[in-house]
Amino acid sequence: MADDKPNLTQHDLDRLMSDDPGLDQDWGDPGPAALPSSGDGLPKDQAGAFGPPPPSLEGSSKPLDFILDIPLEISVELGRAKMIINDLLQLGQGSVIELSKLAGEPLEIFVNGKLVARGEVVVVNEKFGVRVTDIVSPMERVKSLA
Repeated sequence: MADDKPNLTQHDLDRLMSDDPGLDQDWGDPGPAALPSSGDGLPKDQAGAFGPPPPSLEGSSKPLDFILDIPLEISVELGRAKMIINDLLQLGQGSVIELSKLAGEPLEIFVNGKLVARGEVVVVNEKFGVRVTDIVSPMERVKSLA
């Protein structure tokens, strides 16, 4: 009996997901198919079906704040080189591998293996770092997938 529940339009869903101040306004008569509410916006038969919201979401000003704690792997590429196995086996301490980039060219910054920015090498407290000089545009990201 899927027809017993009210259907929401895309517009209704967009309004629910936004911080729209007009949400307190009357949404119109939902009709006889609407289920009685439990007071928290869910029909009585679904209230608590998923349990309480995660602690990271309670009192949150934005519904997606929990994604801010997802760890990402950031890597910086200085350059690349191709070599045959024989040349690789000949490497020893003090050997130099010639990379494809020239000195002074921007480094590529990857997040989870995807190019997102370019930058230059800096030294901070005797550690290497990268100063971001250019953010890759969405169009460049699409081109790099091809």
